[in-house]
Amino acid sequence: MTESLVTWLGTWLGRHESRLIGLRRHLHAHPELAYAERDTTKLICRQLEDAGLAPKVLPVGTGLVCDVGPGEQPAVGLRADLDALPLSDEKDVPYRSRVSGVSHACGHDVHTTCLLGAALALADLDREGRLPGRVRLVFQPAEESVPGGALDVIAAGGLEGVRAMFALHCDPKVPVGQVGLKEGAITSACDAVSVRLVGEGGHTARPHLTSDLVYALGDVITRVPALLSRRVDPRAGLSLVWGRVTAGATHNVIPQSGSAAGTVRTLDRDAWHEAPALVQGLIDTVLAPYKLGVDVEYRRGLPPVMNAPDSTALMAAATVAVLGPDSVVPTEQSLGGEDFAWYAEQVPAALARLGVRAPGDTRVLDIHRGTFDVDERAVGCGVRVLLATALAALEQPVDQWATYQP
Repeated sequence: MTESLVTWLGTWLGRHESRLIGLRRHLHAHPELAYAERDTTKLICRQLEDAGLAPKVLPVGTGLVCDVGPGEQPAVGLRADLDALPLSDEKDVPYRSRVSGVSHACGHDVHTTCLLGAALALADLDREGRLPGRVRLVFQPAEESVPGGALDVIAAGGLEGVRAMFALHCDPKVPVGQVGLKEGAITSACDAVSVRLVGEGGHTARPHLTSDLVYALGDVITRVPALLSRRVDPRAGLSLVWGRVTAGATHNVIPQSGSAAGTVRTLDRDAWHEAPALVQGLIDTVLAPYKLGVDVEYRRGLPPVMNAPDSTALMAAATVAVLGPDSVVPTEQSLGGEDFAWYAEQVPAALARLGVRAPGDTRVLDIHRGTFDVDERAVGCGVRVLLATALAALEQPVDQWATYQP
């Protein structure tokens, strides 16, 4: 990004940043859950249409895609997510959520505002004849659902004609003005598994006349995670953690049915592909000695987000160009899931951690908490990074992206 464009963007934000912060506060006060982001979608559509753009709402009824810029060559994609969480807002601020039990506790209001700001700036650049190519804006619904609204975007053709994708995600551990980046896997894969057992029940005084279902269930919940650790390379970080176990109603009756449910997470993309058959096989092995009916449901969730090397390097350079030489910091791989992974399965992509922590704040902060909030200077930083990344990617030869293999 040239020095003149950096200066232009600084001037543009000087005129528009307070408006964008006001928009972020409006979104924060009016959160909507996955696939219910109707007012949010309408608001973004109006803003884009007022800027002379032509957004298209997704067939699911929420979320939208919109192109800005000239040319028929493959576009560069920028993505934000719209949905909130079913979590009460515990902050005492004027823009506190007005929707009971729903809040933007993951920063999607910030992501949306940053992308909208970048969109409006790109539209102004296009009118001035300074935008060298086409940018695909993806305002995605339902990131917090599984397997995620990214699949709805892809099904609607939102990735067609896109050469690379980029996105930001708030990180309260990173100070405002900095961006965390990591090549390779930056999030974890996450699936869900449930096991239901059915057998002969009876009196606890005579377990030998029953299937002793509770004992068998205990065997599954203890041995299967242990066996996984001996069947997969420890560096893959594959783990099965049970979150719910249900069986029986009283102390002296062996029940006829019981169940357990949990999550399977892994840091490794190859291990994620192998996990369903491996978990099913281990459950069958553990339960083989028992006379029980067994029903295993393995629900695919998300692969890890794999940050492509070239895309990550490009985003890092763009960030330094607009935020300064110390603005890019390393970040750890998260065990959380992110449906941006579905884009990265198809095109080179990079997801960055946007710093939102106020300087000097020593509290232990995290997302998915009712107290989550951001230093709103992060909005301007996010606009700068997204716009600079899009311009840098447009300058790259199209052939550079064509040989990508996820």
